[in-house]
Amino acid sequence: MEPIGFRHPCYDEDAHHYFARMHVAVAPACNIRCKYCNRKYDCVSESRPGVVSKVLSPEQAFTSVEETLQTLPQLTVVGIAGPGDPLANPDATFTTFGLLNGRIPGLSLCLSTNGLRLAEFADEIAAAGINHVTVTVNAVDPEVGQHIYDWVADKGKIYRGLDAAKLLIGRQLEGIKAMAERGVACKINSVLIPGVNDDHLPAVAEKVKELGAFTHNIMPLIISPGSPYEKDGRKEPSPLRVLEVQEKCAEVLPIMRHCRQCRADAVGLLGEDTSVADKGKCNTSVKRVYTMEQREDKLKELDQLLEERRSAKSAVVHKPGSPSVRVAVATRGGGKVNVHFGHAKEFLIYEVAGKSIKLLGVRKVQAYCNGTADCSNPDGKRTILDDTATMLADCEILLCSGIGESPSKKLKDKGIVTVVRKGEIDELLLESVKFHQYFAGSCGGATTVS
Repeated sequence: MEPIGFRHPCYDEDAHHYFARMHVAVAPACNIRCKYCNRKYDCVSESRPGVVSKVLSPEQAFTSVEETLQTLPQLTVVGIAGPGDPLANPDATFTTFGLLNGRIPGLSLCLSTNGLRLAEFADEIAAAGINHVTVTVNAVDPEVGQHIYDWVADKGKIYRGLDAAKLLIGRQLEGIKAMAERGVACKINSVLIPGVNDDHLPAVAEKVKELGAFTHNIMPLIISPGSPYEKDGRKEPSPLRVLEVQEKCAEVLPIMRHCRQCRADAVGLLGEDTSVADKGKCNTSVKRVYTMEQREDKLKELDQLLEERRSAKSAVVHKPGSPSVRVAVATRGGGKVNVHFGHAKEFLIYEVAGKSIKLLGVRKVQAYCNGTADCSNPDGKRTILDDTATMLADCEILLCSGIGESPSKKLKDKGIVTVVRKGEIDELLLESVKFHQYFAGSCGGATTVS
């Protein structure tokens, strides 16, 4: 029997190195207002949920999937995640899934929703061949939820405050149970909001597990410009606070740690997206075009790589008491160290103990170098470097494909050794940690380039 997250990059940490997903933006309307949200459809520079460049019709979405498969054979999941809520746009959503269902071998369908109408459409979801559903549940106590949701719209009526939270939470829990009863894999997303629900999220994990959810994704709050939270001056959580809450919830449910909080039109491997926004940009590279037979061969090849990766991980026995080292990795995806420090927009954070490797999470940053125009603003670059160094302050090693003298010195001052290499993440993690531990105390935290 295939694992629940088989070939699904968002539902399986190992699969995300090999398989891609595509979000088709056919659902513009939303039936709730979260206080951290201010949906914008035309911002090409932002990467967060609710942002797209263009809303598609179902027919345009289907054509886009067909075209994408010709150059992205590892595409195995097509989902609808907005820019509003798919079930607030049921006609467009189910028409799109109807066009896709069963038409393309090896393709799974996925839906991401706030859950307000999930139970209402439970039978339609199962009939449409949707394999995976993600529900964003930020609270299971209305007393907490009233501080997260501005309003909820249902059947022509607007609910606010405690009434809005009661209605939404009740519907969410009913919908999660309905998915489990129909054999649809259910992942829970929760936005960690400091001072509002951070201490409450373990209770969320307990409740959704009881109802049949199998994994929990705890995401740091991203405050949208112009949102109520921005106007209130609310702050985003620190990486260490996110990690602390994730560890508590991991005692209840497996935690998704590789989430990129991606756009509603994201396409590609996680961390290596090409959204609809990028399609109009100049690209002189010639992409290979795959036939369906060639795609099937590619998927079989990736299945083998995934199985080998899982087998290697399962063979590793963690020895209690092994010293652990925290490592930041600059990558654009594909399971490789392949990004220069100055171009990195995110770092994967790993904890290595002996031969055991554990992904702790993803930390988003602003790229230190954005081209020649950026060099005219040294104060801005200095601020970005300071922020990045602070973000990575709990790490002992940074793995990247290249780094300049100034950022290297800044990281060294923070006690972070930089190792410049290209290659497979897992192999380089073990090598760099072994080297670091061997020379610990003798190199005084000197930068290592090899």
